[in-house]
Amino acid sequence: MEARHHLYLFVVAFVFYGQSGLAVSADQSSVVYPWPMPTFYYAKEFFYIIDTDHFDFRATNNTCNILKEAFHRYAAIILGSAAKEQQSGATNGSKSTTVGDSVTEVMVQVNTPCNDGDRPRADSDESYYISVNAAALVMANEVWGAMRGLETFSQLIYQDDMGRLLVNESEVTDKPRFGYRGILIDTSNHFISVPLLLQNLDAMELNKFNVFHWHIVDDISFPYQSEQFPNLSDKGAYNKYTHVYSKTDIIQVIEYGRLRGIRVIVEFDTPGHTLSWGKGQPDLLTKCYTGDKPNGQFGPINPIRQSTYKFLDSLFAEVGRLFPDDYIHIGGNDVNFRCWESNPEIKEFMKQMNYTAVQLEQYYFQKVLNIVRDLYTKNIVWQDAYDNGVLSAGTIYQVWKSDWQSTIARLTAAAYETILSSCWFLDNISKSNDWIKYYQCDPYDFNGSMENKKHVKGGEASLWSTYIDDTNLMTTIWPRASAVGERLWSDISVNNVTAAFPRLIENHCRMVRRGIPAEPLGPGYCIKEYKAPVSMN
Repeated sequence: MEARHHLYLFVVAFVFYGQSGLAVSADQSSVVYPWPMPTFYYAKEFFYIIDTDHFDFRATNNTCNILKEAFHRYAAIILGSAAKEQQSGATNGSKSTTVGDSVTEVMVQVNTPCNDGDRPRADSDESYYISVNAAALVMANEVWGAMRGLETFSQLIYQDDMGRLLVNESEVTDKPRFGYRGILIDTSNHFISVPLLLQNLDAMELNKFNVFHWHIVDDISFPYQSEQFPNLSDKGAYNKYTHVYSKTDIIQVIEYGRLRGIRVIVEFDTPGHTLSWGKGQPDLLTKCYTGDKPNGQFGPINPIRQSTYKFLDSLFAEVGRLFPDDYIHIGGNDVNFRCWESNPEIKEFMKQMNYTAVQLEQYYFQKVLNIVRDLYTKNIVWQDAYDNGVLSAGTIYQVWKSDWQSTIARLTAAAYETILSSCWFLDNISKSNDWIKYYQCDPYDFNGSMENKKHVKGGEASLWSTYIDDTNLMTTIWPRASAVGERLWSDISVNNVTAAFPRLIENHCRMVRRGIPAEPLGPGYCIKEYKAPVSMN
């Protein structure tokens, strides 16, 4: 292909857009900008045409079903959306007029052989390299990096006034800043349907998240359908027929995520937040007392009965067979010590052991940790467990309280691994550019050496479903989580709100174009608007 344009646009680490403020505009540029911003991105304004009649991906060496599925998925994303836009007569308003030769295929080179059953890991290599010139190439060490590269390549393509798909002569070198980039969804306060969970995994792939933290049960309902303990969901779910996740449902979610390089880490929060468990498992919870009489209320799991640990051993063994990731989240927040301290049986045990309530919690977690260590390489707990002295070298502490800088400083100084969530509660929203507060948070913004900061494994955007269900799940998460995604993926220097805003608008329209109902960032429009399914019933 002969390059006819010689005007260069250099984009290294981040793009500066000038002092235009936070005004929304449609995607009108002839050079597009990926989200999250790659480590290095260089593009010319000279472009090539995608041959939509013959375009395809081709593995040059190692391949597997994971890669083949990705080829099929991204060919549909690139060509399918273009067909819709051509049918509607929509364009992106590109000012480019020079036509280069056609791109008919993208060669994909994966250096490490991949197998059909491979799963993303905590140490997966997600780095990749893209070159678009005389030939289009995506190169990666592992299949997971190739998938991130395919996503970026799909974002480099745009459509001109004549309906043609174009890609600029480009070079991308990229890798994530953090290996853990998660989104938590609570499916207990409101049941979230499987199709919405799958659609959110699509959005996560687009924004390069790699962990779905599934807070599957809580006080209010128990939608996990256990084969060994069916009464847990029969009596603890909102509806045992319609508001449960069957084994088939869970396998579908896990597999859908796996094929997108997304791990599914399940959370069974204990010993608190377990009221729904007690409906189907007699004598599991602590009876609360007023004086010397039960008051009809229940508190956390009873930590002194051996039947408790026999039950948890069996439950977690079943969970371990179903959820194949090496990590499990076992909760540990908001434990009601008052109920424990009111119960005569527990008070007598504490007296005999010379325990305080905090020490009783430590006793409980030591037993639970011994159970899950036989099933999982790592476990995650909320910072409350650390605050109460639950210390374990194999545990990752998820920090969520507002004074996070001091907590992470102490944790990392003691060489404990951490995940940050404090800044990124997605249900704590407003209607005025609230993405900015998420974008301005950085996991390294605490007093500590670089050696200490290496213990920060990443971060997680959390969505608690108290006021969230299928009607507003996606519009609440997106594009707010996109801001979190860039801070967790891109270089620490990519932190300018003004520079990010036009790219975030572009990414919002990209999600809408793919059928993801992301909330708008202000007045404006996308060339292809979201079309909500309309029921005629």
